[in-house]
Amino acid sequence: MRTTNMTRIAATAAVVALAAAGCGSKSTASSGPTGSSSSTGTSASSASTSSSGGSASNANFQACMVTDTGGIDDRSFNASAWKGMQDAQSDGKAKVKYVQSATENDYVTNITSLEAQNCNLIVTVGGLMADATDSQAAAKPGQNFAIVDNGAADSKTNKPVPNVHGMEFNTAQGGFLAGYLAAASSKSGVVATWGGLNIPPVTIYMDGFWEGVQYYNTAKSKSVKVLGWDETNPSSGTFSNSFTDTNKGKSITDGFINQGADIVFPVAGGAGRGATASAKGGKAKVIWVDTDGCVSDNEDCSVFLASVTKGIENAVKKTVEDAAAGNFKGGTQDILDLSSGGTDLVYGATLGSSIPSGLQTEITNLKSQITSGAIKIKSPSQPK
Repeated sequence: MRTTNMTRIAATAAVVALAAAGCGSKSTASSGPTGSSSSTGTSASSASTSSSGGSASNANFQACMVTDTGGIDDRSFNASAWKGMQDAQSDGKAKVKYVQSATENDYVTNITSLEAQNCNLIVTVGGLMADATDSQAAAKPGQNFAIVDNGAADSKTNKPVPNVHGMEFNTAQGGFLAGYLAAASSKSGVVATWGGLNIPPVTIYMDGFWEGVQYYNTAKSKSVKVLGWDETNPSSGTFSNSFTDTNKGKSITDGFINQGADIVFPVAGGAGRGATASAKGGKAKVIWVDTDGCVSDNEDCSVFLASVTKGIENAVKKTVEDAAAGNFKGGTQDILDLSSGGTDLVYGATLGSSIPSGLQTEITNLKSQITSGAIKIKSPSQPK
């Protein structure tokens, strides 16, 4: 349900504003992670647009995207959504473009700018964009929207919005596998996780991770400690209050390493690269989120034990292509999990070889038990 998520999101709006301001504005000339072809500023201080060209596309269908404040090259959820848009174009189903948001104050402005560009579908990225998406959907009932990390119900009335399609992901399941892996792999008996913001799309990962460690401790009669998060006491969690501040991410991770943590799970978009900086030199191993870290952040692959992936790329691609084919599903949401490719655990290309085959077999069995319902994850942030 969207009301629970949005209540917590609204409570952090002021924090987001401060965090975004602290990180500064982004350049107005940036390109997509796979080489978007052109870029022109749409706002002198806050946003940029880019079209991706070079392949045959459906000239009659224009799909447009608004990033969250992490930017198009966050190596995380914005980059994944943009890749899904580009994949739809490569399939010849649409032409695509994006506009970047430097702060949450850009959301409505950026959406409005795309409405004026005759976009057939506007994809907004991140649950923090829900209010802006809802307000614009109400103002423009003939404009179709899709949103990543949120449902299709209005945050105030909880009624389905007929021109909004939601994409939600039960990453608590992938996080659970990561927690079990971390607990089983830790030499110190101390692991850690921290987030960008205290919002459901972040804490869902952290809940799963925490539960996975607890499950390992019970199954193996161990006492691996989790720093930075306790699902039963969320007010004590550790957050950088930013998805871009790598310095804060490094400071948090350094503190956890100093407390003995040898595996760290940052759930903070680009700010998580502060954790990879801390981990280098053998100080710790990192489990990445959203994307396969060894693909999206190859230069840091040497510290990635694994990644908890989130099926944003395929979900966005399918949503765009369905809409282009006349099958837009307004007022509904897709809830994707382990069984449908919405999340998974992917071992690191380098460090993955150090994971014993017996442990890999245990994790494969855990996947089956989660998908069958034999293991029930309790995270309150799970989509319903």
